[in-house]
Amino acid sequence: MSITRRNVARSVRMLGVASASAALALGVAGTAFACDISEFSAAAVCDGTKGVITVTDKDPSGVPATVSVYLENNGADERLVGTQEVRGSREGVTITFEEDWKPNATYRIHVKAGNQVDEDIEPNLTTPSTPCKPGEETSTPTPTPSATPSDTPPASATPSAPADSATPSPSAPESSSAPADTVSNAPSPAAGKSNLAETGASSNTGLIAGIAAALVVVGGGAVFLGMRRRGAKSDS
Repeated sequence: MSITRRNVARSVRMLGVASASAALALGVAGTAFACDISEFSAAAVCDGTKGVITVTDKDPSGVPATVSVYLENNGADERLVGTQEVRGSREGVTITFEEDWKPNATYRIHVKAGNQVDEDIEPNLTTPSTPCKPGEETSTPTPTPSATPSDTPPASATPSAPADSATPSPSAPESSSAPADTVSNAPSPAAGKSNLAETGASSNTGLIAGIAAALVVVGGGAVFLGMRRRGAKSDS
């Protein structure tokens, strides 16, 4: 059997098609088994009365990955909760971080898997609004109502201050009545002065003195006349 150019060309063509098919198959397989961040998920759940954070890896290729969990505060890492390694599977492998999380807290989960993945699970994990311990939910609001009555007595004490402050207002009329008394007392000294002026007037004193002088003169004249009459009788 002789080898012709046509047979050689056909054989080369068949080998090229087979190689291309194999390369395409390997490429598809490599893409299908590549690790991706979308194969990781996180959740905040309760283990009895304690909170935990779980991370599930559903990477079918089983590439080892390092998972780090951080507690966020105002968009920044507040503290590292923990770091664990996981090797995923098609069914999924779950790892657990013990974290007694608070309601509505935010956690950032970072995944590092070889040279294929080095990023965070998006979006960040937000914990439920209900805590794992029912007692925490009821005990927290209890101090709030107790603080409200304690503020009420200061409010009742506030009206008493205006009542005391209103007390000086009646004292103003009393102080105004004092000048009225001083005014009423003013005429009394004037009346006293007028009485003293009347009692010390010289008109009454002169009248009495004049009457007394007249009586003295009359008496003296009567005595003088009596003595003359006696002398005349004696001479006769």
